[in-house]
Amino acid sequence: MRAKLLPKFDALDPEVLDDPYPTYARLRAEGPLCRVSPASFGVTRLEHVAPLLRDRRLGNDFPEDNPAFAVAEGAAGRVFRRILPTQDVEEHSRLHRLMVAAFSPRTARGHTDRIRAVVDECLAPALDTGRLDVPGELAFPVAVTVVCELMGLPADARGEIWARAGALAKAFTPFLPEPDRPAADEALAWLRGYVTDVLHERRRRPAGDLVSRMLGELSDDEIVDNLAFLCFTGFETTMNMVSTGCLALARFPGEFARLRADRSLVRTAVEEFVRLDAPIQYTARVTREPVTIGDKTIKEGRSVLLMLGCANHDERAFADPGRLDVGRDPNPHVGFGGGVRGCLGAALARVEGAVVFDALLDRVRALELAGRPVRQPSALFRSYASIPLVVTPS
Repeated sequence: MRAKLLPKFDALDPEVLDDPYPTYARLRAEGPLCRVSPASFGVTRLEHVAPLLRDRRLGNDFPEDNPAFAVAEGAAGRVFRRILPTQDVEEHSRLHRLMVAAFSPRTARGHTDRIRAVVDECLAPALDTGRLDVPGELAFPVAVTVVCELMGLPADARGEIWARAGALAKAFTPFLPEPDRPAADEALAWLRGYVTDVLHERRRRPAGDLVSRMLGELSDDEIVDNLAFLCFTGFETTMNMVSTGCLALARFPGEFARLRADRSLVRTAVEEFVRLDAPIQYTARVTREPVTIGDKTIKEGRSVLLMLGCANHDERAFADPGRLDVGRDPNPHVGFGGGVRGCLGAALARVEGAVVFDALLDRVRALELAGRPVRQPSALFRSYASIPLVVTPS
């Protein structure tokens, strides 16, 4: 009897880019594994994804000739090979500690008042006009201002960063079609130049911030590449979570009313926003030894795509997974990854999310969609270019 062929998954299929969840449901129903490429497998179900995120049999030491995780030449490709998420943490423990400390829960909580001030500033025009385009007028300004201040980067370039956000997202994904590579290269070259200028300034005048602490630990290229990545991931995760959270509340007005009636649910609501539409859809690993998933053994040296967004809608773990439930508890989602390679911006996103939605509940009594949301096309990130809302002040 011939072995059953695994279903195929194409992360770049236009239908998947627009709404991956119907495809995810089909893949989960067929089994815990799918085929991404001849040398790459996707893991679809929570019961396997969650433990594999912490499994030391999986690493980031991808072979140079692995076609499933080949990264193009050019600025984006070179940077992608040097950033921490594509390295083994054990080999870069000092860098990992510095970056984790910069975005730790304690550090993030110390900026609560500043986050609230930025949120109030962003909401003020919307409360006057009754209109809010969430990504550009709330989610991005809050996220990029806070992350720049945490890292010691001036926020004077945030307009330029917003203009290049879509191209930057493509720079940090292995799923990059050839036509998109020039824009990704150009955007990342600009961000590297911006960070390099800050690095040179800190050499002249150290300031006790993250940039200053990294001096002497790594080469200039490694510092610049990882700071550029940290700047991007620090605002991208929060921006996407705030955007998708606002969209979910507009689509589920009953849950918005529930949240207004019981503010103790804000933190569980933030976790639910991350589960419902994970900011990062996948994380990649390579097998260091054979790994068995279900009835299939994956050989050493194969790429494994842990499908976070798919696992977060697993019917075996979440009742009615396509519905927003701001009180969902327990909520064992994997929207921020897990283990030592988990999302560096997770703690910051949680703190910012709680502050943003607390402020929104203080100032707004109703949210309605004012038009069709526009997605930023990306296989890796669930992000939006526009979410137009009508807001009714409290």
